[in-house]
Amino acid sequence: MPRFELRRAQVLTAVSVLGLVMLVVPGSAPVSGPRVDVWLTTTSDADGRVVDKGLEPQPSTRFGESDPAAGQLIEVDQGTTYQEFEGGGASFTDTAAWLMRGSGALDEADRDKVMEKLFDRREGIGLGFLRNPMGASDLARYAYSYDRTCCDLSDFSMDKDADVMALTKQAASINPGITVKAVPWSSPAWMKDNNDIEHRGWLRHEYYDEYAQYFVKYIQAYAKAGVDIDYVSPQNEPGCCYGTDYPSMNWNADALRAFTKDHLWPAFRKAGIDTKTLVFDWNWKNFPEMGAEQLADAELVDDPLFGGIAWHGYAGDPSTQSEVHKQYPGVKSFNTENSGGGWVDDQQREDMLNLIDYTRNWGRSWVKWSLAMDQNNGPTSGGCGTCTGLITVHNGGKRHGQVDYTVEYYTMGHLTKFVEPGAVRVASTDGAVRNVAWRNPDGSTALIAYNDTDKPRTIRIKADGHYASYRLPARASATFTWGG
Repeated sequence: MPRFELRRAQVLTAVSVLGLVMLVVPGSAPVSGPRVDVWLTTTSDADGRVVDKGLEPQPSTRFGESDPAAGQLIEVDQGTTYQEFEGGGASFTDTAAWLMRGSGALDEADRDKVMEKLFDRREGIGLGFLRNPMGASDLARYAYSYDRTCCDLSDFSMDKDADVMALTKQAASINPGITVKAVPWSSPAWMKDNNDIEHRGWLRHEYYDEYAQYFVKYIQAYAKAGVDIDYVSPQNEPGCCYGTDYPSMNWNADALRAFTKDHLWPAFRKAGIDTKTLVFDWNWKNFPEMGAEQLADAELVDDPLFGGIAWHGYAGDPSTQSEVHKQYPGVKSFNTENSGGGWVDDQQREDMLNLIDYTRNWGRSWVKWSLAMDQNNGPTSGGCGTCTGLITVHNGGKRHGQVDYTVEYYTMGHLTKFVEPGAVRVASTDGAVRNVAWRNPDGSTALIAYNDTDKPRTIRIKADGHYASYRLPARASATFTWGG
């Protein structure tokens, strides 16, 4: 697979490498502006999955004083700022954690290399946000919770999440600034009116306090392991989904508000827990009936334990995030799930447009779904059979023990390898070559661009009154960095 090598190429007046052209603007000799480094990802199939160049470094150039005049102008305005970035990543589902640690497919040395490529910015892509299920999800080998027997939490145990906890702890040791969010798909079955973890059902009101303690025990277990849980959501996709046979649970907006304000937060305060809550955790389409009522509750939104709103990208329009921001400018938005999968026509395009649209609409995170799947898009127990991950771990077969880094690994890397938590989004003009720009805490700038056309496009990057020009291949992704 492609290796990351941060090369410093000499500045050339015209360079042609494998059909890619980087131009230093005419009339700028001697060239004296900041150097621009470029990383490129291309795919060689119509589905956008077969990686040809994966975050491959290209010859660098420098800004010059003259406008090359030809090509789409992308003006980066450092003076106009938006939201901070908190991290990008995915989830240690039971499926991912078992494949990487419990299945025996990877030995310890190979697993350590994979973890570095996932979570170390220099050796890999520097994932900085984990959204882990509390118990089983739709990507698990079987349905389970942390307490199976009614009617208290005396036998609470996270033994079934041993692989998830160990890998989360290792990720935090590789990337100490990582953000960890937790969310359940269901309460223990005995707390529900149908006594069934897999087929929705409602949390019985008499167990609201007990369920709040379930969250407390989870957070305390991670704290004992040396990992802080930064955020929780009370429920993944509340009320979803009819006809499924994986863990799920019914809620309505009023019940979620009551549970959060009157049970979860008092339990947190009594235990000295400052983990913040992200409400909603579902699609833009579902906001009116499930999210709007929660944000309209000033008592909830103004509480110090309120952290913001979490969005999924499966239905609706990301512009909903901007509409909500206009109404509630103090509410932070997080994009916490959108899986890759066989239903996606062009995975590279889907990912890059998600990256750009989510963050241009105030998203502070971009989180995919499962970190890993096997070569058969499993294992699952009633969950998604066509979901894909950032890596594919071959478990069994001729390639047993080998790891593929999918296109989703590289598209995520265009953000997480070059944009650090604490970076601020800055203005950039959009167009046929879609883009988003960030200023890192060290003062460096990262411009992420995707050519959403079937032809190569020349772009002119303008920053601080200087210009650089680049010819971006059709359907290609690039990250440009300078300064700092």
